[in-house]
Amino acid sequence: MIWLWIALAVLAVPLIVAPLALHIWVCRQYAPFIPRIFQEKPVFILPLGQPVDDAEEVTLTTPDGVPLLGCYLRTPQPRKGVILFGLEFGSNRWACVPYCEFLRARGYDIFTFELRGQGDSPAQSGYEPLQWVTDFEVIDFQTALAYLKQRPDRHPRGIGLFGLSKGGSAGLIAAAADDFVRCCVTDGAFGTLTTMVPYMKQWMTIYIRHRWVEPLLPMWYLRLHAKRGIRKVAALRRVHYPRLEKSLPKLTQPLLMIHGGADNYIKPEMARVLVELAGGPREFWLVDGAKHNQAINVANGEYQRRVLEYFDKHLADPAGAPSLNVPHGRRGAGGEGAYQPAALPTSS
Repeated sequence: MIWLWIALAVLAVPLIVAPLALHIWVCRQYAPFIPRIFQEKPVFILPLGQPVDDAEEVTLTTPDGVPLLGCYLRTPQPRKGVILFGLEFGSNRWACVPYCEFLRARGYDIFTFELRGQGDSPAQSGYEPLQWVTDFEVIDFQTALAYLKQRPDRHPRGIGLFGLSKGGSAGLIAAAADDFVRCCVTDGAFGTLTTMVPYMKQWMTIYIRHRWVEPLLPMWYLRLHAKRGIRKVAALRRVHYPRLEKSLPKLTQPLLMIHGGADNYIKPEMARVLVELAGGPREFWLVDGAKHNQAINVANGEYQRRVLEYFDKHLADPAGAPSLNVPHGRRGAGGEGAYQPAALPTSS
């Protein structure tokens, strides 16, 4: 019997030592690169629109004292609803026009705003925004939601969310905790881990230079390294990175997720994983041939039709939306009239 135990012990040593040695080797050879990769900015051509003459310009102030520039665009038609538009990383508030003008023309008021450090919204001391969503962007969206709830002409039945890329991701996190948002449409939204882990696996051989290593490392193991890298970056940049993957199961509102079939930044399979996590009714539309944030250019007419029909179905008041009358003009503009919400909770 003792020889059996000795034999088993001898056989067990490689099964324990080899994975441990591989783990130590990966920690030394690859793990230090993960925080650096996470902080690299992609090369984007940022869309910057021009001011709209009849826009109501708005200044919000977040609970932590950061002013955010926004604009409220009223529909010339009887109002069916209000839509909060989440901008993509780096664009200004007027860039919402190509995505929202057809909605405005058909009965929807549009409100959009620039996140801190984006467009004309001043940067926060010590914080440089990246493409990843932090608690700061979630607080900014919570501030925008509080503003829309407190407007004199607020819509009593809630609003819709229409978000592009980072604006869609941050908006979904805020919407999952606020049923004032009645439905959501996103284009190019992405999560942190669901984006990061596949790229870690893809780029590993660039840094390790040994192709035999990659097949030995399962996805759960790479997720552990990804979380560790994110924590390091969060501590370095003094932020917190909320996970859309955790918020989506709490999202009970209807969700239409649009994604480009030729997106080279956020691959379609990454988006499919996300939409399956949503807790409420969900639809996924993959636009063939569209790159990141380019679905509207590839499928323009169909894009407008689908988005309009979705909001008409899930947001519009069939009987017409009652609203309180408020004079057109610059209500809410900066200075003494700047909107300042009560303290808001940060995301979990």
